[in-house]
Amino acid sequence: MPVRRTQNWLPSIFNDFFDNDWMIKANATAPAINVFETEKEYKVELAAPGMTKDDFNVRIDEDNNLVITMEKKAENKEEKKEGRYLRREFSYSKFQQTMILPDNVDKDRISAAVENGVLNVQLPKLSAEEIKRPDKQIEVK
Repeated sequence: MPVRRTQNWLPSIFNDFFDNDWMIKANATAPAINVFETEKEYKVELAAPGMTKDDFNVRIDEDNNLVITMEKKAENKEEKKEGRYLRREFSYSKFQQTMILPDNVDKDRISAAVENGVLNVQLPKLSAEEIKRPDKQIEVK
């Protein structure tokens, strides 16, 4: 899938697979995502009303990208009702977002939590000292 690497409202280090000017949106019901930067971290907020922590999988893939997957299956409870659904679209939802992480993210300290219908992912930045680690010298034999 083609990826547009520069966007006006995000640093070029992040990418959004679902928002390309030249491509129809792949998932019209994709949740809204905010990316916020402070001096010490990046914060990703994903709107997820009705979702719980069990509905999410947040991981770093083999290419060091942040992958957020959300899947919600509604149980079909048979109840005696006076009516019936003529159209039902919100019984199942699935979403996946992949973001390229900046080089200065401390991948060992990433955390995620769901609160008030929002998934919050904290991406702590490496300190200047951690970024400037000395080169490892390889002995030539």
